[in-house]
Amino acid sequence: MALIFLSLAIISSASFTVGVIFNEPRIFGDDATGYGPIFEEEPVDVVYTEDSPDGRISMNCRARANPPASYRWRRDNWEIKLMEQPDEHYSLVGGNLVINNPRQKKHAGTYICVAKNIYGTVISKEARVKFGYVEEFPQEEREPVYVKEGQGAVLLCVPPKAYPQEVTYRWIYNEFPVFLPTDNRRFVSQKTGNLYIAKVEAQDAGNYSCFVSSPTIGKSVFSKFISLIPLPPEEGEERKYPADIRVKFPDTTAMLATNITLECFALGNPIPHIVWRKVDATDLPANHEISESGAVLHLYNVQYEDVGGYDCEAINTKGKDYHKAWLYVESAPEWAETINNTQKDIGSEHTMRCVAAGKPYPFIRWYKDGYMYGKGELKFSSLTFDDSGMYQCIAENYWGIKYANAELRVIACAPTFEFNPVKKQLLGAKDGRVLIECKPRAAPRPRFTWTKGKELLFNNSRISIMFDGTLEILNATKNDEGFYTCFAENDRGKGNSTGYLTITEATSLTAVPEDSEVQWGMTLF
Repeated sequence: MALIFLSLAIISSASFTVGVIFNEPRIFGDDATGYGPIFEEEPVDVVYTEDSPDGRISMNCRARANPPASYRWRRDNWEIKLMEQPDEHYSLVGGNLVINNPRQKKHAGTYICVAKNIYGTVISKEARVKFGYVEEFPQEEREPVYVKEGQGAVLLCVPPKAYPQEVTYRWIYNEFPVFLPTDNRRFVSQKTGNLYIAKVEAQDAGNYSCFVSSPTIGKSVFSKFISLIPLPPEEGEERKYPADIRVKFPDTTAMLATNITLECFALGNPIPHIVWRKVDATDLPANHEISESGAVLHLYNVQYEDVGGYDCEAINTKGKDYHKAWLYVESAPEWAETINNTQKDIGSEHTMRCVAAGKPYPFIRWYKDGYMYGKGELKFSSLTFDDSGMYQCIAENYWGIKYANAELRVIACAPTFEFNPVKKQLLGAKDGRVLIECKPRAAPRPRFTWTKGKELLFNNSRISIMFDGTLEILNATKNDEGFYTCFAENDRGKGNSTGYLTITEATSLTAVPEDSEVQWGMTLF
């Protein structure tokens, strides 16, 4: 039967003791199967729009634990008082946090689920609640743009603020929903939204509106129309212009295994041709693709070998232009060494270490039972019951966060031979070496003594008691036969176990085998 005790510092049974963290009952003994919380589902980032038909946010959290875990939530490191102060917006369904009628000023922030039982507390990964939006364009009229035919033109989008920032850009031509097609002469930057026309033709005359769409929140807005008015060139005026790169990709840092796009577009007449290269390489990486009539270079699943300089060259018959920038690749933390559930004796030494790879090099911090505990490596010179609990090491850099969880139990018990007694019948060879093991369950490590019958044994030239309690007898004789008892004692109590040693004659050969010669098919007796 399992034993349940209450204590402010420790819990004890006749044979087993372990620390208390929360001044609550903890269960130990042969029937004990308890363990601290282990997350099976954690909250994820949420982008919410205030006109959402659901009218609520649900953040999931579920942990496996015995006894079952209780749940609490924190927002921006402040506990949400769900029990003490009922809130019309917050409710707890199992471990899930439900936010009804969310409001940006009150509910945007970073949320953490806290799961707790009598063995300890763990915190979930951080999940951010942000409110998605796309603001409207200003209502001021846009100035018309006058461009001579054959020259290049740039129509500025000047997009409104949006979250998430990942939006797409198109341009309406004269009326919705007529969208301007792109080709080698016309390009819409997905970085700025600007429309670039390499050389303006008379047919480009019309009204243009920048159209911004957020796929995340399903909303689109468009600007006031801009009139583009091509002007015929003056008589005898040169209508050819060299390539002039106006869309220039910057130095870019990408996360390992993600996809990136680099944009490069030039004005000019004739329409420039774009050529992409990787500096100091004969070819572009195999994971590349070029689109938008050469203006966009895609790199998929970028790796460290993709690091380097990239250049685009714009060429027409009147001249060339050139642009170069660098690609750097970094990575989110990944565990190289992490922690595991551990049971250690009271008073023993223990080290907890987490090692993470990543670029930039990850910063390591520790939590114990849901609260900041330390940095780097944890070293315990002499474990106490207070060191028991749930530990989490967290590796973090610019690109992400990695969590590792483990339970540390500090135990103490009087020596017991219940699970591993001294063997009842022991055999040893005459003139040989005899080892009698003594391996009780005990914490801290016990002191060992041995007796033969009623005689207390001491170390001498033939008999020695090893550090682990094993009794060693050298050059055994018949006089060594008898009952041997191992006594183990620590500050929690003592125990003993006995076995009988029998010394047998060493094996010897009485007949030496001789060579024999036989024929195939003969029977030997």
